[in-house]
Amino acid sequence: MLEVIVETVEDAREAEQGGAGRLELIRDLARGGLTPAPWLVEEVVKAVRIPVRVMLRNSEPFELIDPAEPRRLHHAARQAHECGAAGVVLGFLRDGVPCLAAVREVLEGLSGPATFHRAFDAAADPIAAVAAIGADPRVDRILTSGGEGDWLIRFAGLRRFRAVAPPHLTTLPGGGLDADALRALAADGFPEAHVGRAARVPSETTGRVRASRVAELVAIAAGRAST
Repeated sequence: MLEVIVETVEDAREAEQGGAGRLELIRDLARGGLTPAPWLVEEVVKAVRIPVRVMLRNSEPFELIDPAEPRRLHHAARQAHECGAAGVVLGFLRDGVPCLAAVREVLEGLSGPATFHRAFDAAADPIAAVAAIGADPRVDRILTSGGEGDWLIRFAGLRRFRAVAPPHLTTLPGGGLDADALRALAADGFPEAHVGRAARVPSETTGRVRASRVAELVAIAAGRAST
């Protein structure tokens, strides 16, 4: 199943038409994805039938510097759920360790699952980070590139994280995935993958999601295409 990053209603429709199974709605892909406006969440949710998870991130650093940030993001999370979002995407580090207190503050009183985003990749000890994140049952996915290095090194990291994760916590590969990576992930039993620029034409942060490109990626992951 392919999760596609989208920034607009048009992106969302194109991704769904191409066969995406879930959307991650953001603004400002060039900055790694920030919290979208509530009106956009509402419009995208109304425009598609597949689940939409909404990014909750107001600044680029993964380290939690402003103690008021989780409370502000809690408000954004509540708005996203009221608009019909299926879940949220968030992540915080404090001194290189996942800050689960901030996650709990953002999710307080809210239903629906959450993805811990690529703040995970900046954790000082990723194996310990998997265990820490897995302690909160509301977090059902870790979005990760697998670490630093070439694809073989990152693939090994993804397999390692999957092996130590509790049953409810899915390792969601993402970050510069290409056709060969999608094939390898599918063959190894990873049920999902996350793409951004790969689903865009051109394949840049300024490109737009296109159904034809998403369909190509879906076919590749399913073993129905050779290119």
